[in-house]
Amino acid sequence: MENYKVTFVRSSQKELDTLPSELVARIVAQLEGLRENPFAHGVIKLKGYEAYRVRVGDYRVIFQVDTQARVMRILQIVHRGDAYR
Repeated sequence: MENYKVTFVRSSQKELDTLPSELVARIVAQLEGLRENPFAHGVIKLKGYEAYRVRVGDYRVIFQVDTQARVMRILQIVHRGDAYR
């Protein structure tokens, strides 16, 4: 089965670009792991939204999944204190 393609909305790409390189490496590694199964252990559906989140240290990666097109769309990469405001 084909892996999911990971895309970033412009604001999430900017958020990623401002983070320290070791954190970026951890986030990219996490997303690579989710390409095969974006609903893997540790991924939580957000209540009231058609979106999911995964923890990477103190940060949260919030994303949508299009199972038909096999695309994971990264909406936000944000510190946990600011994630749900």
